[in-house]
Amino acid sequence: MTERLSTGRTGAHHTEPRRRRSASDEKILAAAKELFLADRYDGVTLERVAERAGVSRQTVYNRFGSKEAVFRETVRHHWSAFAGPDHRIVECDTDASAEEVLRGFARSLQRFATRTEQIRFARLVVTESARRPWIADEFYRLGKGPVVAAFAGCIDDLARSGRLRCHDSHLAARQFMGLVQEFLVWPQIMAFEEEAAGPHTADVVIEEAVRTFLARYAPPHDGSA
Repeated sequence: MTERLSTGRTGAHHTEPRRRRSASDEKILAAAKELFLADRYDGVTLERVAERAGVSRQTVYNRFGSKEAVFRETVRHHWSAFAGPDHRIVECDTDASAEEVLRGFARSLQRFATRTEQIRFARLVVTESARRPWIADEFYRLGKGPVVAAFAGCIDDLARSGRLRCHDSHLAARQFMGLVQEFLVWPQIMAFEEEAAGPHTADVVIEEAVRTFLARYAPPHDGSA
């Protein structure tokens, strides 16, 4: 039941589809996510997950084996919403400009933060990882890590095709994500109300992130630099 990053001919970095989950699995993971977000890790048991999902405890145990395994799969399921129906994490088509690719990826970061429970989930991870470091490790390994890797791979594609000039794609990927998330994600995670309601709209933040990134990494002949 592992996921791997892969790159299609069009340079679209995506996850290969995992074994299809049953309807029962989907109900269990949805129930587990609600409970973990509401009551934290210690407040959740397999019995409560089963009751919320409308299945027996034995069904939950047979499918996942332990509460830790349920949590790990809940994290994986949560992050799967980042990719589209075709399992792409980053749209990196060969006929798109670097500016278009960057803007599209920034919009994906924004959508994931605002249309899923990403803010609440990140808060849960921050709270629980002090006592259980494996929670933060898994949140990165199953979620953010693959996103960073896919975006870094896209930057490599853009550099190979001459649309960017970059020798450290992993560093560049983290830099760009930081330019976006510092304004649009982290103030909400940390509940900095004044910062979260600051004067900069998402459109402004994204456009400035794209311009700043291209000022550093656009090739000399690219006028957008």
